[in-house]
Amino acid sequence: MPFFRKKRLFIILIGIIILVVLIGFSLKGRDQLSTPEQFIKDTVGWAQSVVHTPVKFITDIFTNIDDLKDTYKENQILKEKLSQSKSLIYEVQEIKEANEELRKALDKTESIRDFNPIQATVMSRTPERWVEQVTINKGKQDGVRSNMAVITADGMVGKIQTVSQFSSTVQLLTGFDQFNRISATISREEGNDIFGLIEEYDKETNSLLFKIIEDSETDLKKGELVVSSGMGGVFPAGLTIGTVKEVVPDQYGLTRTALVEPAADMFEINNVIVVDRTLKENDKAESVQEDKE
Repeated sequence: MPFFRKKRLFIILIGIIILVVLIGFSLKGRDQLSTPEQFIKDTVGWAQSVVHTPVKFITDIFTNIDDLKDTYKENQILKEKLSQSKSLIYEVQEIKEANEELRKALDKTESIRDFNPIQATVMSRTPERWVEQVTINKGKQDGVRSNMAVITADGMVGKIQTVSQFSSTVQLLTGFDQFNRISATISREEGNDIFGLIEEYDKETNSLLFKIIEDSETDLKKGELVVSSGMGGVFPAGLTIGTVKEVVPDQYGLTRTALVEPAADMFEINNVIVVDRTLKENDKAESVQEDKE
């Protein structure tokens, strides 16, 4: 046993000496590596390459997957922002149009000082009578009564047909028939106005029929403005109805009818003005059975 202990001690001492020599040799400034160092270095480099290449390949795959996930999330966020932007643009456009419509309605209200304007908003439109009726949010409690004229900033759209306490139904000009007439006129210089009656709406020509009851021989011009005459005692005078787009004779050639294009858009009605006309006693006496209003 003492022999083996001495041999082990001897081997340890030899190993320490070799290690010190190697450390000293490695710390010494050299330009070239020894053959064992080159072998070890090349072996380590090859082993690192063998391990590093598949690890890098797998790491790149996971990195690309993360990049795809991030790109998908960013794409979703951009789509949501784009959708919100489109909605915002639409809302701004709607607000601009509503603002412009309200400004025009306000200007129109100020222009009809002789009457009491009642501002109202369209609540609904009857699907089965889409082109004939709308419901507004003002009724008896607001002073609305049957047969009052209803206008927008562009022109007349109809009249009040039925009234409840807090809402009213408006019969649009596009729903007028021979039982609903409006005394109208085409204003001309030197008192040569042309009078007639708006009697009904012709769906084939999309026009109001203006029956001329005097000066039938007078030539009408396309584009001439037709307004309410006020002679009926119900509708105020001067409310824009539409413009002449064609004149046709009746089947006997005795009278002529002007096809009038409504000034107001009958399919885009949001805000209206109910014209509350306060009749004077003289007006009441002169009232005729206009429109059977």
